[in-house]
Amino acid sequence: MDTQELEQKLLDAYNKRYKSLQKRVTTAIEALNLDADTLSLDEIRTITNTIVDKETKTLKSDLEKLLAEKEAIERALEKKSEELQEVKYEIFHAIEDEFKESKPTLSKIHQIKLQSIDLYDILSEMVESAIITALEKDSDGDITEPTIEVIKEITFESIKEGPLNTIRIRKILSTILATSIDVAEASPNRAEEILGATLRGMRAGLIRSIDRFKKRLAYMPVEAKHILIEDYDTIIEDLHQTDTLFSQVIVTKASESSPTIRKVLLDINKDMHYDLEELVHISKEAAEIMKEKFSNFAKLAVKKADVALNSPKAKEAKRMGKEAWEVAREALGSAIKSAKDAMDKKDK
Repeated sequence: MDTQELEQKLLDAYNKRYKSLQKRVTTAIEALNLDADTLSLDEIRTITNTIVDKETKTLKSDLEKLLAEKEAIERALEKKSEELQEVKYEIFHAIEDEFKESKPTLSKIHQIKLQSIDLYDILSEMVESAIITALEKDSDGDITEPTIEVIKEITFESIKEGPLNTIRIRKILSTILATSIDVAEASPNRAEEILGATLRGMRAGLIRSIDRFKKRLAYMPVEAKHILIEDYDTIIEDLHQTDTLFSQVIVTKASESSPTIRKVLLDINKDMHYDLEELVHISKEAAEIMKEKFSNFAKLAVKKADVALNSPKAKEAKRMGKEAWEVAREALGSAIKSAKDAMDKKDK
């Protein structure tokens, strides 16, 4: 039977007035009066797709509406987030203007501003401005200490804004280093100084971030603990490879840079190898505290996962896995039989 004709007949026979899904499917298929053993794959696909489309039409429509709403909400959130940032900038500018005659107070306001503004969106521009300012205000021929300090603060404040995970930390460190490389390439005579100070500042900021995380573990509210449990294994793994992550960021950026900058970065990375011991130590301490405090919670999460394995969705997955194996075995059996028949014919 033509698939279009089959689809139309099935739709004509399908009666949504029956409360039972099984009853709707049974009466519709029986009305077609088909020979089950002679149905082709296309015919079976037409039957299943037609029934699935018929039964899920409303749900699909609801889902499409929700997805459209989700996109609209995400756009609205992004817009409001930008507006919030802009208002924060305006507020701080107004406050700074009021205290512009007092350098000590202005310095404290800048410190608070650094802690209050979402830094990731302006991270590159901020790092560039900080390093260039250090170069411009250099009076004694050494920008190392002030640059280390400012990069440490920027790294720490950027990391502490969100979750402590490898992907996020890598993005932050890569952005800071990439910007520093751009400035270093524009000031080749001071490239080693700029990059050395940047890397040491990044390391110090990362250490401070992990140390803060370690100290906060003891006082985390229950809600935050549940977030930790969901990512328990990932966080533990991340904490055991912070030194590797740090070195990988340097090596990756070195490979993308000019030969001169590449050599400077790789030399600094080699010299910093032993300096990473503090980073390794603080990361392991944080991992141990997390294990001590949250391993029981993690075990509960495993129990919940066991329950989930017995859910209808999980049972259906198991069933489909077995069915897939049966299909593969049937296909393999047919292939072997076809090959054997071909060989038998050849022998005759």
